[in-house]
Amino acid sequence: MDTTAFQSRLTADGFTEIETKRFEVRPPNGEHGHHFTVNGLVLDGAFIITLEGVERTYKPGEIFVVEAGRMHFEAVGSEGVELMVGKKY
Repeated sequence: MDTTAFQSRLTADGFTEIETKRFEVRPPNGEHGHHFTVNGLVLDGAFIITLEGVERTYKPGEIFVVEAGRMHFEAVGSEGVELMVGKKY
């Protein structure tokens, strides 16, 4: 999915604070949750999310969702990651 179509879909679904982020390689973060739902599209690199003990790696063109309040871990692939993400409160 291209970024224009993804951004349009986010807006139509009520997501706000839509932005593109770049994360360099870093250690995985600790388990945490958000008070908003995150919907993201991987643009470059790899983004790894662990939910309920299941780890999944998202690569370019793949979309992920983490619902508000869901505890999870996040990690960045070996070459960093670029994401387009939206938040829904």
